[in-house]
Amino acid sequence: MSQLPESFLRQTESLLGVAQTRALAEALAAEPPVSVRLNLLKGAGEPEGCMPVPWCSAGRYLPERPSFTFDPFFHAGYYYVQEAASMFVEQAFRVMEEVPRRVLDLCAAPGGKSTLWRTLLPEGSLLVCNEPVRRRFEILAENMSKWGHPDVVVTNAFPVEFASLSGFFDVVAADVPCSGEGMFRKDHGAIGEWSAGSVEMCAARQMQIIRDVWPALREGGWLVYSTCTFNRAENEDNIRRICCELGAETVPVPVVPEWGVTGDVTGSGLSVARFLPHRTRSEGFFLALLRKTAPAAACKEKKKRRSDREPSPQGSAVAGGWLRRPEEFVLYAPQDGQVAAVRRSLAEDVRRLQKTARCLVAGIPLAGLKGRKLVPRHELALSIELAPGAFPVVELSREEAVAYLRQEAFPLSPDVPRGYVVAAYRGARLGFFNNLGTRANNLYPAEWRIRSRADRYRDLSENIQTSES
Repeated sequence: MSQLPESFLRQTESLLGVAQTRALAEALAAEPPVSVRLNLLKGAGEPEGCMPVPWCSAGRYLPERPSFTFDPFFHAGYYYVQEAASMFVEQAFRVMEEVPRRVLDLCAAPGGKSTLWRTLLPEGSLLVCNEPVRRRFEILAENMSKWGHPDVVVTNAFPVEFASLSGFFDVVAADVPCSGEGMFRKDHGAIGEWSAGSVEMCAARQMQIIRDVWPALREGGWLVYSTCTFNRAENEDNIRRICCELGAETVPVPVVPEWGVTGDVTGSGLSVARFLPHRTRSEGFFLALLRKTAPAAACKEKKKRRSDREPSPQGSAVAGGWLRRPEEFVLYAPQDGQVAAVRRSLAEDVRRLQKTARCLVAGIPLAGLKGRKLVPRHELALSIELAPGAFPVVELSREEAVAYLRQEAFPLSPDVPRGYVVAAYRGARLGFFNNLGTRANNLYPAEWRIRSRADRYRDLSENIQTSES
């Protein structure tokens, strides 16, 4: 307990009591559990020795922490390394009476909850993953591309920029920036950065974030508010203010007693969920599900006039054939010399978003033009919509797969066809080669490549099973 700030301990004692605070402090001194969430969209199977995360159907605890960096399945998007309590979002989703059509994950980087939302939502629902901090939203786009679902838009906008989309979203998920008390066990630097003043500053900023985005949530829509912190100022107190000042009500999220999840500890009677490391096999996490009761201006659905429709970009005929269901998609040019695809039923929603916020990715990036040559985009190789047989597939060994992910060059077998081929490891697609015959150009994105090196490593790929293998 001596490593924790004295003011933090006093704050926690006033909330939980002395005995619970001591138990919490002891838990924060222990090793955190390791958990992943499997990507069922890609048919990821069970790693050996794992245990289920009880509140998430695809969540798994691992017996030890492997070297994720050198695991080809990690880079292929077959699982996401995520703290177990954060997966409780699944239980909030199951409470919603109607399936959401449009969901905004407001503070989404690096993408853990966004990949979970995309797994939960049915086909035909649109997920908007937003990150206002520019240096963080590129990793968000990378992780969403690896997850492989087409019905995703990644934006870089401040919450207030969505306000003009009045009543547009059925769900706003806000994992708001917080003082990070739940990170004490994983990041000792967070302990030194913590202060009572930072708690108050974070609480005020969190309320401003919700106020700014509130007009974009329709009446009767859902706010999923979460933090990775313990104090009441950023949690129950903010929930009470949202209800009173903005117009909302909390909705209970059922829990099983064996999970160890606690509720409101302030005596206010709010329906909230608290994860405390000494009671649950997780880090610190707080979640509240709220339903908006305040009226919102109706979302105006504008039909695109025939004269406004964009012409098909150059290369559409070829690129569209790379999709397994091309008739369900509209092809467009996000920039000159590029081809992308968005689901036809969501095209108008995507167009409105592109006029509202900076969109880094919308749908599936398919190809770029290099001179007159159409070059497939890396994201296409990872997409679940890539048509079987669109490109030849070359299976790599374990060592070759890691070399490919380092963007190293190495020769392919003489029987590999010339042209663009998909690099795969045990059925998991990793990206493209351009096989020129005399040599093969590794097209793995330079900004995604593995930079660290290890002579020996252990990872999940030795025992994970997939539907392809």
